[in-house]
Amino acid sequence: GLSRIVESLARATGLRAEELVSSLYVHHGIDAVRHVFRVAAGLESMVAGEPQILGQLRDAYQRASDVDSAGKMLHELMQHALRVGKRAHAETGIDKAPRSLVSTALDLVEGAPKRYLIVGAGAMGALATAELGRRGVTDITMVNRSDRPGVFPISDLSLLLQDADVVVAATASVEPVLTVEMVRAAARPLTIVDLALPRDVEAGVGALPGIRLIDIEHLTAVLPDHSAELHEVERIVDGEVDAYGGWLRGNEIAPTVAALRTKADDVVAAELRRLSQRRPELTEDQRGEVAHALHRVVQRLLHEPTVRVRQLAAQPGGEAYTQMVRDLFDLNPQLSAVAEIPEVRA
Repeated sequence: GLSRIVESLARATGLRAEELVSSLYVHHGIDAVRHVFRVAAGLESMVAGEPQILGQLRDAYQRASDVDSAGKMLHELMQHALRVGKRAHAETGIDKAPRSLVSTALDLVEGAPKRYLIVGAGAMGALATAELGRRGVTDITMVNRSDRPGVFPISDLSLLLQDADVVVAATASVEPVLTVEMVRAAARPLTIVDLALPRDVEAGVGALPGIRLIDIEHLTAVLPDHSAELHEVERIVDGEVDAYGGWLRGNEIAPTVAALRTKADDVVAAELRRLSQRRPELTEDQRGEVAHALHRVVQRLLHEPTVRVRQLAAQPGGEAYTQMVRDLFDLNPQLSAVAEIPEVRA
């Protein structure tokens, strides 16, 4: 249950469970669906539209799939969430927000610095590098935790700080990569722009002599207004939540439809046995033709009603149709049917 999840998070972060609880929240049912879709669309980030969030969600889903810990419902939910995220970025201008963040942060850098150090080669680091290039900056050095061509390893960070004028930090690290000790040892004035969540810069760095810190909280107060783009993304999320809710309701009637077809097959089988007893002179071919005809009649009779009841069940309040079918045909569907799990679609 929830306690096991908290314990797992505590082990992963090194924090006590009591410390984590105050920062956690729980959603149930369609509210949980809405939250996942909002995360995928970038609406739950401190910087709306932050490009790394969708990739992180995809990676988490892939890891769960790799160890077979994602069941049918989670597969469908996450695949739908990834589609929502793609729609948000493709159909709206929400991508402007992160670019505005980088541009605004660089606008706040004072003086005429020449040497920039980018910490992190992810999406935000790439945006910062591109924006600096657009502004004519040529002295740009990048460090990253993983090896990349033309990028210095993170182990060189302390040394590189000694030659930088401005540091732009934008890693996906869960721990600060710029510590008080490291920045103090650089022994030079620095402007540090922290674009990371969680923060890349250790608390206390901004209080060091000669250090000017620009972080997300500072930037959100001066960012351009993107309310129109956010409203459009909210509209997409609302529509996709409704669509997923319809899928959920339609999925709930599937065992009932299966039970109805099973009951019809049982009736046909019983009548065929009765026919064999009453007309033993029928040949095997004749009995086969009768069986085929009966099955075709039953399937044709059930086809349109089952299609229609699936459509009705997918609508708000559709649970009533599911129950009505169960009551009419005295069905007791097995609700724990095993379903085939689709492959991950990135």
